[in-house]
Amino acid sequence: MINNVVLVGRMTRDAELRYTPSNQAVATFSLAVNRNFKNQNGEREADFINCVIWRQQAENLANWAKKGTLIGITGRIQTRNYENQQGQRVYVTEVIADNFQILESRATREGGSAGSYNAGGFDNSFGGASSAGGFSSQPSQPSQTPNFSRDESPFGNSNPMDISDDDLPF
Repeated sequence: MINNVVLVGRMTRDAELRYTPSNQAVATFSLAVNRNFKNQNGEREADFINCVIWRQQAENLANWAKKGTLIGITGRIQTRNYENQQGQRVYVTEVIADNFQILESRATREGGSAGSYNAGGFDNSFGGASSAGGFSSQPSQPSQTPNFSRDESPFGNSNPMDISDDDLPF
């Protein structure tokens, strides 16, 4: 049997961190995951998926990922049920996350650009090593974003191949 889940989405709220009586950390959160298609109005809809994560990963998630953070998780789907105060059976389906990964820098999350992120306040220009080690701190050229659109040929602007049906092996 296989029960694997991989999700990428944004946290809809801060994770709620609690501890069991045996002092195990558990965090609950929900992810907004965009659907791959648009509705009739041309808008993209999202699913809001309830997730649970345990132990050290739960503490790390609660400390580092906040509302709006883009994260990826791996885990499994689990269902449970209970009887509520009105005597009705309630079924719950949730993702039990084994691992998570934050997929954007803090600067990107807080409105800056990833290119302006300065890790730990260090100057990334080799610290003046041009005189000592022969390195030069040339200003970097602005990077061009690749075009991954489907209307452009990945092989350049060449003409399509002209192959007859007789040349095909099937």
